[in-house]
Amino acid sequence: MAKWTAFPYDAAGYTYDAAALKKHWARLHAGDAEPWPRDEAVQAAWALFHAGEFQKAVAAGLKAGGAGITVANKAQSIYANYLEKSEKTKLELFVEVAERAAAQAGTEAKNANAHYWQAYALGRYSQGISVAKALAQGLGSKVKAALETAIQLQAKHADAHIALGTFHAEVIDKVGKLLGKTQGADAATGLKMFREALKLNPTSAIAMVEYANGLVMLEGDKKMAEAEQLYADAAACTPMDAMERLDVEMAKAELED
Repeated sequence: MAKWTAFPYDAAGYTYDAAALKKHWARLHAGDAEPWPRDEAVQAAWALFHAGEFQKAVAAGLKAGGAGITVANKAQSIYANYLEKSEKTKLELFVEVAERAAAQAGTEAKNANAHYWQAYALGRYSQGISVAKALAQGLGSKVKAALETAIQLQAKHADAHIALGTFHAEVIDKVGKLLGKTQGADAATGLKMFREALKLNPTSAIAMVEYANGLVMLEGDKKMAEAEQLYADAAACTPMDAMERLDVEMAKAELED
């Protein structure tokens, strides 16, 4: 495996030993509602993830197996989304996660995050190849179904609500409300999903950023002031781990644009 781009910020504040990881678990996993793992090898893989050691987290998660697959999928997805510089490699990483998560969902049908990471990876892959092209390939319905399954299995999965909101917004933005309906996309449902995500995880910078993006896609320039306020709120969030730091930095970049 080629060497991945290193996490570009100081990770000292995001380094957790087993006791600290357990203490802060609920806050660190407010987005994905992942249950605390009993396996110490999986706990160690999560510690690597939170500290921004994404490549090591993938290797440790895959080696641990079981619940470690979820760590590997999350670490690879977040790395690909934020830090991978090659578009080709990024898409390959997402395809790998989607396939691994689909296999995990096949053996653990009630694992909400198996469905969620399949949807996340397919969704980001779709954005990479163009949403219109992805819809033509039938990926939209796969993403929607997997996210709805994740929420059905875990009603408090804030990140799945964000992703489902983004699905509705992206489809309508790219193909319009009328064609969007044929894909099951609905503006009111999309906005409701974003609001629900923020209710479930009020300190989530990524929920604020995606809600801001969704507002502009669905409502246009009249929501620009509200979107900018959401970006500002996201930029002011205090990150608890490497992923949240990347979310906050993205919000800051959006504000500067």
